[in-house]
Amino acid sequence: MDVLEAIKNRRSIRAFKNEDISSETVEKLIDAARWAPSAGNIQPWEFIIVKNSEVKRRLAEAALNQKFVEKAPVVIVVCADENRSFKGYGLRGKSLYCIQDTAAAIQNIHLAACSLGLATCWVGAFKEEDVRKILDVPDGVRPVALVPVGYPAEKPSPPPRRPLSQIIHYEKF
Repeated sequence: MDVLEAIKNRRSIRAFKNEDISSETVEKLIDAARWAPSAGNIQPWEFIIVKNSEVKRRLAEAALNQKFVEKAPVVIVVCADENRSFKGYGLRGKSLYCIQDTAAAIQNIHLAACSLGLATCWVGAFKEEDVRKILDVPDGVRPVALVPVGYPAEKPSPPPRRPLSQIIHYEKF
């Protein structure tokens, strides 16, 4: 599957088959993530792989009771090391660049998963402090997204997209 096909075929999936994901496959997703661009090549990302059912249940609760989170075979919690980005770029690195960098890594996870026949969902709605406590995330490292991963148990239609004529501006807004 080429990248444009993966971009257009990727969906946010919230229902997964009860099939395990191998550690080798999870490492392929993280390998794709680490090739994302980052400001100054600082690579501020950290990835917590969660397979334990009790920990996934607690993450689902922290994610405003989004039960599909605990039903995924794997949840990848993507974190941004704010301190790492701060050292390179000060406050802008801490407040913006590390978030942008991890967002690029998260997108790579989604596209790589799609290319491998897996399904994902970008979960940003969660109680950050709860996730921090559940996973023992240290100060200076911020949980940015939960990414449930599994084989899809649903195949939603593509969502509508705004036409290019509404979103492209030439030379100025």
